[in-house]
Parts: sequence; structure tokens; C-alpha cells
Amino acid sequence: MGETDRRSSRDVRRPEPPLPEESGLTLDEYLAMQQAIGHPTRFRILRTLVANDELSATDLKRVVDADPPNFHYHLGELVDVGLAEKRQRRTADSQGFYTYYRPTGMGRGILEHGVEELMRREREFDDAYS
Repeated sequence: MGETDRRSSRDVRRPEPPLPEESGLTLDEYLAMQQAIGHPTRFRILRTLVANDELSATDLKRVVDADPPNFHYHLGELVDVGLAEKRQRRTADSQGFYTYYRPTGMGRGILEHGVEELMRREREFDDAYS
């Protein structure tokens, strides 16, 4: 790039703030969500939850290919950042509680409008140019 192609610092545009002032979440919280879904195991867990609405940890672990200690760690990460939630429920015929997991609205949103949107676009481009 030649000297005449350089912009002066006055000509460089600043992007708008990423969030409105009254945002319910901070930028760091949104970035933590993005980082969480960026791991393959967490992506598979969240995708499975979205496909099923709610699953017990046992059923979810059966479907997602992950080692038991790692599975619970990754599931906990999704809960910690707000992409999944857990609830405990006692059934009439049981002595204890069962833990169930389901995606939050944010979990559904980041999956549908984030990573999966990029994958849909790739399929569209592939179909268009094949």
C-alpha cells in the first residue's frame, strides 16, 4: 500500500456501540455465550437440547458423544453462561429428584442465528455454485 492510500486517523470510522445502554446483558456475558457454544461438545449438547426441548442428564449423555466427567463439565458451562437451564423434578413414584436440562431463549437464539445460520449459508452457496 502506497503512502497516498493510507487513511488519516480522522477518516477512520468507529462502529456503533454493540449494545444499547439499557442492555440486560453485558458485552462480556454475550462473548462468554459465544465462547461456550464454540466448543464442539457444548455445541452438540445445546443442539440436542434444542431438538428435544428438555432431557434428563442421563438421556442427554446417552445421545451426546462425550466422556462422563467432560460431559458434566460442558453441560455446567452452558448453564453458567445462560444457554441452558436445569431444573429438578420429583416424580410421584420416586424417592429423589431427577435433573432435567432445557435450552434457554438465548441458547435457542445463539444456535439458530449464529453457528447454524452460517452453516445454512454455506449449504446455500454450495447448492448455488455446484
